[in-house]
Amino acid sequence: MDDKRHIAFSPPDISQAEIDAVAEAMRSGWITTGPKTKELEHRLADLTKAAGVACLSSATAALECALRALGIGPGDEVIVPAYTYTASCSPICHVGATPVLIDTAPGSFEMNYAELGDLVTERTRAVIPVDIAGRMCDYDRLEGVLLSKKALWRPQNDLQRLFDRIVIVADGAHSLGADYHGRPSGSVADFTAFSFHAVKNLTTAEGGALAWRNGGFDNEEFYRGIMLQSLHGQTKDALAKTQASSWEYDIAFPGWKCNMTDIQAAIGLAQLDRYPNLLARRREIIARYEAGLADADVTLVKHFGDWANSSGHLMLVRMPGKDEAFRNRVIELMAEDGVATNVHYKPLPMFTAYRNLGFDIADYPNAYNQYRCEITLPLHTLLSDDDVDYTIGSFKRAFARASDQTKRESD
Repeated sequence: MDDKRHIAFSPPDISQAEIDAVAEAMRSGWITTGPKTKELEHRLADLTKAAGVACLSSATAALECALRALGIGPGDEVIVPAYTYTASCSPICHVGATPVLIDTAPGSFEMNYAELGDLVTERTRAVIPVDIAGRMCDYDRLEGVLLSKKALWRPQNDLQRLFDRIVIVADGAHSLGADYHGRPSGSVADFTAFSFHAVKNLTTAEGGALAWRNGGFDNEEFYRGIMLQSLHGQTKDALAKTQASSWEYDIAFPGWKCNMTDIQAAIGLAQLDRYPNLLARRREIIARYEAGLADADVTLVKHFGDWANSSGHLMLVRMPGKDEAFRNRVIELMAEDGVATNVHYKPLPMFTAYRNLGFDIADYPNAYNQYRCEITLPLHTLLSDDDVDYTIGSFKRAFARASDQTKRESD
């Protein structure tokens, strides 16, 4: 093509504001956890309407800290969708609990709520729903199923006893800025893990946060517990130890190391200033995709409706009736046009790690059917309208060429 472009899949949108913020943090003398990290926590709590927020090194760390805070470990079960990235499930393994995978509903990227109750046992301690693509799950239906199974709820410690049902620990890696019936992500589930990885809507390069809603526990005490987990179980962070005659500290337990730094938080604060505009631009791009693909034989994930507003993180496109070979051919043809695409997600039972745990993709047919014909088109705030139109044109050409090739092979 004479006008061939290079369309990256998901580059970070970094402006001079983020660069200046990092330089300021480095000049301040605080490059690890310090005042900027604490400021970011407070501002995220304001955005999400959460009772509290703790910034950490990743969303994976946030999920693991939540499970550990709840005392979940060996002998316990945690339910998680088969259709997700490994980071939703690996923390369950890290704490020694048993992951229980659930299929998606037919034709849906969400878990099959109709089957959820059948997976609940007296050992079930938590469910990890996934807000895929930035679209929040049906939390009312999820909570309703769990309440219907409250007779099986067997709390094992003081924190668990504050809940009258199995605990919801959401993977909100995609959903910062989304809402569900007017309630922002971070204040809907009992606990919500956010990701600030380089490809996310709001980035700190690497990083994440754990948010929680009021649950009858002391929020400050819970926050201190998460901070202890994130810094070796040390009772004072570097900022606290700088106070006069305040070097002394204790190690409450052998903790981990997953704190956020002020350099990361500086990026996040600058991104947060820009976030309303970034979300608005994502909404414009989604509308352009929806209009441009309206005549194509595809289905798009629904980002906006009366029930919710998505954060617009991913443009998931399904090609009904097509298989993996067809989808992969479309990806290859679009790459020839210079358009980078992706797939979200390869179900967990298809990976060696989860097959070794005894999972078989044959037991998750709906998840496989979602995956086999799914392609993710670029959706980020560095795209121009012309870039989106170019991507739409490339997809349609690739789809037509792949269809012609399939027809020839079948003749």
